[in-house]
Order: sequence, then C-alpha cells, then structure tokens
Amino acid sequence: MNVSLVAVATSFVRAIGRQDADALAELMTADHRFIDSLGNMVEGREKMRAGWISYFRMVPDYTLAVDETYSEGPVVLLLGMAQGTYASDGTLKQRDRWQTPVVIRAFVQDGKVAEWRVYADNEPLRQLMSKS
Repeated sequence: MNVSLVAVATSFVRAIGRQDADALAELMTADHRFIDSLGNMVEGREKMRAGWISYFRMVPDYTLAVDETYSEGPVVLLLGMAQGTYASDGTLKQRDRWQTPVVIRAFVQDGKVAEWRVYADNEPLRQLMSKS
C-alpha cells in the first residue's frame, strides 16, 4: 500500500470531518473532479470549494468514518460510513440524523486529490430533504 497516497486521502477525510473547505481545496488539483453517487460531476477546485461550503451548510456535522483502506497505483479506496445531520433551518435535530455505507475512490496525483468519487445510497438524506 502506498502510504503517501493513503495519507493524502486520509487528510482529505479529516478536512471533511472538520468541515474545512479551504483545507479541502488545498488538497485538490486545480482540475479536481468530484463525482457523486448519481454520476453528477463538478470540475475545478474553486467550484468544489464552493460546493463543500454549501454542503456543510446543509449537513454541518458531515463526517466519514473509514473502516478499510486499499491502495493500488494512484487509486485509494476508502470503505466506511457517511453520516451527518440534515439542517434545513441551520439547527441540528436528532430526528434529522442519517448514515449510510460509503465507498470513496480517490485518484491521487502529485500529492493532491485529482478525483473524489462517492458511491453511497443517499436515500436517507433525500428522504429528510423531502420532508422540509
């Protein structure tokens, strides 16, 4: 396992847990790609910085709990749980807490994350969003 690639991906996960969009942007390549579980793609570091800021407003305690990590070539796979609380009005309510299994495929290039691809069932969050 390539420790430096894993360290980059792990740093990205820690920045997510801190809801630190600036640290995430520092870890991204300029042409970074984010691909969600529906195949929607956002390209560019600054677009994704804005995307993370927006997401952290919606789910201010969003975290990834990684249980397993695998690395092959420039790819790091992270397996675990995504979790958080949907805060439609800016407040965290226990009834709006959700979690779902997640796999992340991080493509690391020159010490930065070039692609962050999420595979998760986002239905728990979609259901909470539809109620508000």
